[in-house]
Amino acid sequence: MLETTWRAMHGAVRTTLTGVGVYGYYLRDIIRSAREVDTWPRETIRQMRVIGVESVLLTIIVAGFLGGVTAFQTRFQLFPGVQVSAVGLITRQSIVLELGPLLTALVLTGRVGARMTAEIGTMRVTEQIDALETLAYDPVAFLSLPRILAALVMLPALTMLANTAALVSAWLTLILATDVRTVDYVEGLRIAFTPFQVIYSLIKATCFGAAIAFVCSYQGYIAKAGAEGVGQATATAVVITSVAILTLDAIVAAIFAPFVQA
Repeated sequence: MLETTWRAMHGAVRTTLTGVGVYGYYLRDIIRSAREVDTWPRETIRQMRVIGVESVLLTIIVAGFLGGVTAFQTRFQLFPGVQVSAVGLITRQSIVLELGPLLTALVLTGRVGARMTAEIGTMRVTEQIDALETLAYDPVAFLSLPRILAALVMLPALTMLANTAALVSAWLTLILATDVRTVDYVEGLRIAFTPFQVIYSLIKATCFGAAIAFVCSYQGYIAKAGAEGVGQATATAVVITSVAILTLDAIVAAIFAPFVQA
């Protein structure tokens, strides 16, 4: 029994270290591909449109419901005697520091990340990546680097859009469905506010964007042949990316949370 357990643990550790190693080699190839300046700039702009512009409507819809529900629940969870301006404070902190960047990243993992993996995986199984190599194109510079750069730019932008939409939605919900007035809500938004709280949200969004593009492009790059291989790679990419986002969320909070308080 003990020997079986030891073998299982040894296999799990070995698999984990092997996975970290291949991701490291992939990161090395991405850094090297930055020298191919004739390959990735134009594709990066196209990916910024695919990742950012085409995700605006989904981001606003998700953030709108997020802000409204957060504000509504916050108002009716207050104890008697607590100033209603606390609703604005709690809503702002919840959205800007945590829910805005986190839920935006998780939603875009399903929309953007899965698309990345499926596109690159299909190119792998149909030998289009091999064709790029035959034509002296660096496939990493053409497929992976543009998506990572685009995600690093567009995820923070989408997060700021989500934060704004959520706060506006929260305001509309409060003035239309509760007794909170606009002046109370604005007063709460201003309580203990510091510019670093916005920077903190952007730091999270940047890390999440890098995780989405890096993991999903890699899983597509190593996809196995056949429709089943592409599907399996896409499912694996979404799962790993979601776990990576939650892990990064905890790490960023542990490092920067002490600096958020005014």
